[in-house]
Amino acid sequence: MRIAFIVGIFPLLSETFVLNQITGLIDRGHEVDIYALRHPLSNCKMHPHVEKYNLLARTHYTPAIPSNVFWRYLKGFALLFTNFHKAPLICLRSLNFFKYGGAATSLKILYTAIPMLGQKPYDIIHCQFGCYALEILTLRDIGALQGKIVTSFRGWDISRYVKQYGDRVYDRLLATGDLFLPVCDFFRTWLVKHGGDSKRIITHRSGIDCNKFFFTPRYLNSDDSIQIVTVGRLVEKKGIKYSIEAVAQLSQTYKNIHYYIIGDGELKEELQRLIHAFGISHIVTLLGRKNQQEIIEILTNSHIFVAPSVTAQDGNQEGIPNTLKEAMAMGLPVVATRHSGIPELIEDSVSGFLVPERDADAIAQKLSYLIKHPETWADIGLAARKSVEAQYEIQKLNNELVDLYQKLLADKSVTYLPSGKSYYKVA
Repeated sequence: MRIAFIVGIFPLLSETFVLNQITGLIDRGHEVDIYALRHPLSNCKMHPHVEKYNLLARTHYTPAIPSNVFWRYLKGFALLFTNFHKAPLICLRSLNFFKYGGAATSLKILYTAIPMLGQKPYDIIHCQFGCYALEILTLRDIGALQGKIVTSFRGWDISRYVKQYGDRVYDRLLATGDLFLPVCDFFRTWLVKHGGDSKRIITHRSGIDCNKFFFTPRYLNSDDSIQIVTVGRLVEKKGIKYSIEAVAQLSQTYKNIHYYIIGDGELKEELQRLIHAFGISHIVTLLGRKNQQEIIEILTNSHIFVAPSVTAQDGNQEGIPNTLKEAMAMGLPVVATRHSGIPELIEDSVSGFLVPERDADAIAQKLSYLIKHPETWADIGLAARKSVEAQYEIQKLNNELVDLYQKLLADKSVTYLPSGKSYYKVA
């Protein structure tokens, strides 16, 4: 199959779930192109598989759109002049402001279409995050991309984005998209409730390669300090300030604990101030951004994992954090919140502990229980590993993804036929 992946930024270290799907499809013999709507930062870390699979050679970037209107139009004219011969009709359609309004007059459609001009049709156009699929609908409409549109809903696209633009923002996509793959049942329920065809909305979970995350039963030697760890971007929805507060409470009783926080983000300085205010700088360490192998090494030497996810003030939510799955696969007992799809992964008091969002006291209580009862760690960790293997093993999920693609392509009940300047759905 010829498959186009539509992403926001590529490569992005925090989105290994996208990388896992791309490399899995390549390993299975499929042709994958990547269309990135924005360039990565020049100093960003890259996952080793980006180089191993030479993925940058497969990546097409949307030209940066100048914010200054004069320069935007000047650059747009240059792009039109140098690319018009590739697909004259598509270029003209991209400028149809009668039909597309501001998206056309701002030249956004033209800029986004440029790397797609002259490309052969795809079997599958897989949009990673729902908001990107909205743009691709227009690009398919003008003929810049051809193929079945598959949309993954992963978190902020079905939470923060919806709060910002309203519950009806995906109406057109749900009516004309071909297949929808929310990463958890929690998101699937939302899509069905808001008008999606339940037959075309299938929970397809975000997986990890369990072979890379070796299971190790956790025990506590008498001379060990207890290593607690969190992995996640330092943003509001990760809820890290509540785990810091919980550790501050524990520090009054337990002197042999240390809390490591892996990640970077906009709240770094705020969290550092919070740590200082609690007087626990000797206990809590912000380690910054790490690559996957560095994270694995830290998890290997840790005892307990905390994932204190919350719904942010702007509505942003997690799906199910991959870092939580990785920790569980390695046998770490975990404390996490009843947030979004996390209860679909963790059976409370069996494969980990669940607490309410924004409840530092509850986090502290569950951590205290684990510290007092290290004899429970091995059994909890084993149950956690089994849960991840059963539902989130990437090889199984990539086989499932290929199967979903093939069934979609074989489905003749819905197709798209060219209609002058656009496409329409025929049942």
